Amino acid sequence: MYAKPDSTTMKSRVARAGDAMDAALKSLSYRSVEAEEGRVLPMMRNDNAPRAEAQAPEIAPEIAPEPASATRVPEGLALGRPSREEAEAAVRTLLRWAGDDPNREGLRDTPARVVKAYGQLFGGYDTDAEELLERVFEEVEGYSDIVLVRDIPFYSHCEHHMVPFMGLAHIAYYPTKGVVGLSKLARVVDTFARRLQTQETMTAQIADVIESILKPRGVAVLVEAEHLCMAMRGVQKAGVSTITSQFRGAFKNDPNEQVRFLTLVRGGKG
Repeated sequence: MYAKPDSTTMKSRVARAGDAMDAALKSLSYRSVEAEEGRVLPMMRNDNAPRAEAQAPEIAPEIAPEPASATRVPEGLALGRPSREEAEAAVRTLLRWAGDDPNREGLRDTPARVVKAYGQLFGGYDTDAEELLERVFEEVEGYSDIVLVRDIPFYSHCEHHMVPFMGLAHIAYYPTKGVVGLSKLARVVDTFARRLQTQETMTAQIADVIESILKPRGVAVLVEAEHLCMAMRGVQKAGVSTITSQFRGAFKNDPNEQVRFLTLVRGGKG
């Protein structure tokens, strides 16, 4: 006569056996290999099998991406622009979308006027800021102190809403190989302002081109502006000023130089 097996003991054994099976299955994984006929067949791989020592992959040195402000002119311009007729047709479409009749007397010539105005307002796309700074005057009797041009007025357009923002730019640099014509700095400001912009990008672009072409000991740029996209729409807060700055070289490394620059910019102002 055989003793009746204890059910609790059997359940415990079954559970342990199931755990062991699960552990064994987990050590295996499926992989696919291409068969000679071109079919994909499942095969078993034992992850616990000894493997050859894997060689560490070579890590390529990290290269910092080129800053967006280094691109002077958008690459899209190389693909060609729409014709004047296409641009005028686009303005007529916007007039209709706004709810007016582009064929009425007051708006009949508006598309042509807008296209002509855009040619001036966004003329910065046709100007190379680097070329403006290529001519340097070296006969300055060894002058190497700060050169500051302040209160340069500019008018630009927000790239988010194509609404104007305007203000003043202040530029200072410490020359090393000579000085550039003062009007050229104002032209550099206009070059970047007459594009669809953000104030932050424009400030960095001005500092970038001066640093890369003139190679000065230091560059400081301060831009203060009022944005009509904030005054006319959205929160509709007029009279709010936005200030952005960029410091390079001596101005970035020495806080006293920053103080000197800001003092000169604010000198004579209430």
